[in-house]
Amino acid sequence: MANDSAAFSSGAAPFSMKKLVPPLLAIILGMFMVILDTTVVNVALPTLVKDFGTTLHALQWAVTGYTLALSAVIPLAGWMSDKFGSKRVFIASIALFTAGSALCAFAGSPEQLVVFRVLQGLGGGMVAPIGMAMVFQIAPPERRGTIMGTLGVPILMAPPLGAVLSGYFVEYVSWPWIFLINVPIGIVAILVALRFLPSFAAGKPPALDMLGMILGPIAFAMLAYGVSEGGNDWGSAGALTGLVVGGIALLLFITVELRHRQPLLELRVFRSFAFTHGIILSWVLFAALFGSILLFPLMLQQVKGYSPFESGLILVSQALGSMLFMSIGGRLFDRISARPIVIVGTIFISSALLIMSTITLDRPLWAIMLNLFLFGSGMGLSMMTMNTYLLNIAPRHLVGRVTPLTNSAQQVIVSFAVAGLTGYLSNHSEHVLKVYKGPNPLEAAIGAYGDTFLLTASLALVGFLLSLFIRRAKPAAQANEPGPSVENVPVSH
Repeated sequence: MANDSAAFSSGAAPFSMKKLVPPLLAIILGMFMVILDTTVVNVALPTLVKDFGTTLHALQWAVTGYTLALSAVIPLAGWMSDKFGSKRVFIASIALFTAGSALCAFAGSPEQLVVFRVLQGLGGGMVAPIGMAMVFQIAPPERRGTIMGTLGVPILMAPPLGAVLSGYFVEYVSWPWIFLINVPIGIVAILVALRFLPSFAAGKPPALDMLGMILGPIAFAMLAYGVSEGGNDWGSAGALTGLVVGGIALLLFITVELRHRQPLLELRVFRSFAFTHGIILSWVLFAALFGSILLFPLMLQQVKGYSPFESGLILVSQALGSMLFMSIGGRLFDRISARPIVIVGTIFISSALLIMSTITLDRPLWAIMLNLFLFGSGMGLSMMTMNTYLLNIAPRHLVGRVTPLTNSAQQVIVSFAVAGLTGYLSNHSEHVLKVYKGPNPLEAAIGAYGDTFLLTASLALVGFLLSLFIRRAKPAAQANEPGPSVENVPVSH
């Protein structure tokens, strides 16, 4: 199968979509499984907290640990592909993710679940960048748009389907099935990949930045721990230890990356003011978006009284908004540039979160779903638009190294947002319940959620202000290139 990739891209043979379907199916199955898992735990968190007899503050590490693990391995995707070959690494990543999923299903304690979720993240982090790069390699240049569009449909459907499946399994079967469902999908993906995925020649890997690979995860994990503990008490020993140790490790990491010839993350790109402004805007938006995404199912179940399955169905309205407006944003980007699209997107997000900050027990379901649709619409307009914008404004000689940086940084920011907001929500809820003197404690609980949504709305408003200064940039297109490397391909969240 070593020459299969040449056969796919060769201009001598006529294009046959029929030949492309089996390898494309292997890539879709792997990516679908990983993306599906980004939403299943969010809906299941209230049940997991109850079944394990622990707190939300402790169990949020099942989400935070997963995203930190993703961020740790994304920059290694290119090096691993060059060293061992894309097909081997893709299959090994799916196998590790599948094994991690099975172990999660049999976790007997919160600590075990967190460890196994980290294992999942280490496997899942490389699936999307390697999978997307392989699609570019096996697809003829003139058909890439159509094929990428075909690939996008199941990928966009994975998050809402994950929420619904998670709700169904938690309510009608048992929570381990939110992880066990990955096992048959993973096995099928591995078998299809072994049989049909072409073998791509391994390249000469660059020197591995070992020191950066060690310092980066230490810095980000300790900072996330400090932010998490700070949500309860910024003066506590845990918060101070995490922030100090993480801060020192981060400074060492930055020093190493700036001096290394082939760094794990290319930090020299921050010399561009436009790029620095753009990525800070991206971080602010991701913190507001993914911090809020975790809050929605918690509020629906813990305060509004909806079942896990009902919560999953309600959250579909957010996904529909994202899918519809992501398509609209993509079509408008080349015509009117990023600035007006992101401005409208941040207005949608800010408005939705400000409305959620005034949530009450008697707010009707249709109003909540309409608000979720508005939130999802802003998310659809902003997310991929910002990723494309960052590629366009990056210095041309560094554009190939931008995607690992942006994808890893976004995962780290998501972990910080989840850790900080869950810590704040837990601590604030306890305080509000202590001082509440009314007849219904749920009124105090929903007030705490409203205050937390106000915090995310403040982040979104900062994003709106930053979006006003987005500059119009000419695409940093590389029209003569046959296709991107693994490092070059944006990863969808």
